[in-house]
Amino acid sequence: MVHTYEVLVDIREFFDQTNSIFQSGTTRYEIDAESKQKADSMAFFQAKSDHPKGTEYDVRVTRLLR
Repeated sequence: MVHTYEVLVDIREFFDQTNSIFQSGTTRYEIDAESKQKADSMAFFQAKSDHPKGTEYDVRVTRLLR
């Protein structure tokens, strides 16, 4: 059975490889998946697609929506 999960992804993007200046933010996704593990991985790949310059992605499934 497919459920809809709310997934938050913290994303960190470094501006330059030689220094430690970065931008960070959180993106919210609603993911339809059969399990929390699948929702987690689907949100990770979506975040990488939406933010290709990201260097760190922290994915967490926060709740079941439906």
